[in-house]
Amino acid sequence: MEIESRAQAFEDALRRVGVRITRQRAALLRVLADAEDHPDATQLHQRAMAAGAGVSLATVYRTLAALETQGVIQKLEFEGEPARFEPADGNHHDHMIDVETGEVMEFVNERIERLQAEIAAEMGYEIVRHRLELYVRRRR
Repeated sequence: MEIESRAQAFEDALRRVGVRITRQRAALLRVLADAEDHPDATQLHQRAMAAGAGVSLATVYRTLAALETQGVIQKLEFEGEPARFEPADGNHHDHMIDVETGEVMEFVNERIERLQAEIAAEMGYEIVRHRLELYVRRRR
């Protein structure tokens, strides 16, 4: 989804729950829509401030909570890291987290997907949804 339409989807989600779209909040939504990584609330606050939006950290947290409730972003909670966020409009993917740098990388692997489905089926289940997180470090 392109940045403008993603930012608009965020605005629409907030309006549905009665949140007013101020200039500061619109700038924050654009920063979130433009993020290609998995920023945490503090990073989003810093980026919004750098973009000239005088938004408070409390507003960032309230906005993220409302967007998560509306299902347009996902909150990612990785071991030992602050919660991070990503748009919920993408295709399924899993995450690798570099334990030394904190970098979060997305990946898709069909063999892993098939194996998970096979394991669930062998146990008499079908997968409704899942998350896979690999905590990694570069080989030396």
